Amino acid sequence: MSVKTYICLSFFMLFFVPLMAQRPNITFNGRTENGAGRRVQLLRYSDQLTMREVQEDEDEIGSDGTFSLQCYSNYPMLVVVQIENYSQSFYAEPGRTYDMFLPEFDWAIDEKMNVNLAPVALPFVFNNLPDDEPNVSISRFDAVVDSFIYANRLHLEFHLRPDPLYFDTLVQVVNELVPDTKNEFFNRYKHYRLAALRYEFHFISRTKLFEQEIKDKPILYYDENYMHLFLTLFRNSVSKGSRYLSQRQVAEFVEREALGNLMDSLGLDPLLRNEQVREMVALQALSEAYYRPFYFRSEKVKRMIATIGQRSKFKEHKRLIENLLVKFAEDDVNSVLPDFTLPDVDKRRVSLSSFKGKWIYLSFVRVGEAASQAELATMAHFHDSVCGDSSNVVFVTVDCDREFQTMYHALKNSRRGADYKWTWLHFDGNYALLQRYKVASYPTFILLNPNGERQYSVTPSPATGFLMRGPWRSNEPPAKPRFFLDEYGAKDR
Repeated sequence: MSVKTYICLSFFMLFFVPLMAQRPNITFNGRTENGAGRRVQLLRYSDQLTMREVQEDEDEIGSDGTFSLQCYSNYPMLVVVQIENYSQSFYAEPGRTYDMFLPEFDWAIDEKMNVNLAPVALPFVFNNLPDDEPNVSISRFDAVVDSFIYANRLHLEFHLRPDPLYFDTLVQVVNELVPDTKNEFFNRYKHYRLAALRYEFHFISRTKLFEQEIKDKPILYYDENYMHLFLTLFRNSVSKGSRYLSQRQVAEFVEREALGNLMDSLGLDPLLRNEQVREMVALQALSEAYYRPFYFRSEKVKRMIATIGQRSKFKEHKRLIENLLVKFAEDDVNSVLPDFTLPDVDKRRVSLSSFKGKWIYLSFVRVGEAASQAELATMAHFHDSVCGDSSNVVFVTVDCDREFQTMYHALKNSRRGADYKWTWLHFDGNYALLQRYKVASYPTFILLNPNGERQYSVTPSPATGFLMRGPWRSNEPPAKPRFFLDEYGAKDR
């Protein structure tokens, strides 16, 4: 083989083979009865530790009601098909094409109930699935387990000392009604879910389950069912303290950013003698610590996780750490929220960034709901005193009613509309924006400081009297964002 031929072949292997390997190998062909014009997303979780939603593909449902989505995977994975604020999740296998049909659906359910707190699943119907397809088997398994536990709840109730004999009966019933299949993914799902249930009912110790399922075996990062069991087994086992390491000691190590001391102390636990298992448990513990700001300072937690990423020998952990740091950045109270441009009542496009340099009291409301109306009345009462000509405060309200005309009539044709003398925008069907701003109920309030950062993790509503004592009343520069409870004694993040 000539040198020139070798170089060309190497170039092909280096650049084109990876591209070919990543070509989509799972297809979702969908048809809807009344979904034309809506955006449909295909989501998955980045990993089981962070549970970050990652968009794999998106499409607009055509006038004929059809859509198509694609993704790549080398192992079965849980995916979510989402339209607006409704979704359906299921497991997708590599190399398979899914034929999906969505019957006529009431897209206005979210106007009658909070679908963020009480989710409504999209009733997709799948055609031509074989009997051993994992979703079919998993549905049967879940139905058998749920019905058995409910029927025997008095014998499996945590507060009444669960009876292990009933759990053994559950396992027998499952094996009879939902036996193992040729699909190894389902068999692992069944095995690991029953093992996790046995542990959660306290019918088996952590030590014994560890020896059965984890000890001297590779960590199956790619298998969601295995990772569910692993994370269940070690949940809160370090961050809330253990017989080998108290929570106070963990907090001291984090405060001093003493990663070496933490890892050495974790090794006192016989279950954590393996370096890879110990490092994975440390990542889980630190991810839990990040969301306990009363005990752990988040910046120090992040630095410790980043240090693990620099020192780790395990590529899977480096990927988990990348995902963790991205998730922390998204959840950080000190983060700058993304800009948006939405239509006002006269359908002129207005950008949130046009108000930068001022305090922005941002509210998400639905004008027809009583809770929103009460808070809007309070805002109207204080508007002139808070947002006067010389003030550096503005009110911006985003109306989240499905129809633009609902906002238009409330502002132009109602008696109250004249009192709402501030900027009103319509969310314009941008459900991704509501998800990014974590709007789960109405009304929701977010205070942005002049730098465009969130001032609080939870912004007080007008009814609390907040508008009379907001931080804009001080001439001092914006303080570091803090929890709302800080003024009652909570510590900084």
